[in-house]
Amino acid sequence: MNPKQIELYRCEGLPVFQNRMYHSKAAACVCQTGDVRLVHDLGTGLISNHDFDPALLVYDADYQNEQAHSLAFQTHLDSILGLIGGHFASHTLIEVGCGKGLFLEKLQQQGYTVTGIDPTYEGSNPAILRQYFSPQTGIQADGMILRHVLEHIQHPYDFLCLLRDANGGRGKIYIEVPCFDWICARGSWFDVFYEHVNYFRLADFHRLFGHIHHAAHSFNGQYLSIVADLASLRPPVYQGGPAVFPANFNATVLTHSQRLAAFPERRRIIWGGASKGVIFAIFMARAGTPVDAVIDVNPAKQGKFIGVTGLRVSSPDEIIADLPDAAEIIVMNSNYLDEIRQLTDNRFTYHPAD
Repeated sequence: MNPKQIELYRCEGLPVFQNRMYHSKAAACVCQTGDVRLVHDLGTGLISNHDFDPALLVYDADYQNEQAHSLAFQTHLDSILGLIGGHFASHTLIEVGCGKGLFLEKLQQQGYTVTGIDPTYEGSNPAILRQYFSPQTGIQADGMILRHVLEHIQHPYDFLCLLRDANGGRGKIYIEVPCFDWICARGSWFDVFYEHVNYFRLADFHRLFGHIHHAAHSFNGQYLSIVADLASLRPPVYQGGPAVFPANFNATVLTHSQRLAAFPERRRIIWGGASKGVIFAIFMARAGTPVDAVIDVNPAKQGKFIGVTGLRVSSPDEIIADLPDAAEIIVMNSNYLDEIRQLTDNRFTYHPAD
């Protein structure tokens, strides 16, 4: 390891794709895994997984990360549409990493001319190219959208340079990523994934860009939302000390495990079969209190299996009708708590994981 890199956190044996869905329990249990060793680079100030190997990651249609089936997340997307409307009005756009295209279609409904690029796309929208972004794509626009992509890119500055140069060195860019400060403050160990090679703070973007129009937290603090000029991109230079990382970061592993163990006669249920739930289930299994059931509202996940533990993802209707009113559900993301209470008639006891 480079002497200018300080190790912050280590975890072994995580699925390389926490959002890849498997068609059998057997396939899920033997999925590819990798190790996480988060380091703080004292030259750039950026935090990344030192043990990341991009060759392990090939995105395809089995990758399911669409959150817009939730009304709470739709509200977040609508707020981002408003932000983009204030900075990209009457612009042509490129959305790199548009996923299943739901946000892109919201942009189209707002009147934008937008091209999407993503190898995991499954639909038929002619504005979306089912491929990785490259300069050879040959398209340019007044602005670029980069939602939940940059944390997956091994060399984020180089990738941003590629986007800038491919777009003729011009235009604004909207970037949305998870907030590392929020992860640390909440002790959210289930928000550290192999697939996320980078972990950003607001200060990182102020080093990366000379001209930022907007820099704030969003989604109740879980995300960072940035609007910057691509032409102002610059190599990040850091002059501070090592990042402060909580010594008790994993403390709630024991808390959650004890809660699951307290009533062995009850089913151990988590709501959220995406990234957080996948990692949570792994840690609980290792603690000797494995999860019994996983609920998710995303139809593309239902009936399929999550990596390492091989748990099957169920729809709410499959699980909640047979649960006694005394049942306890661990909610993987507190942003969805009110929505989950409403969907379940507030019948149960709910424990937000974060």
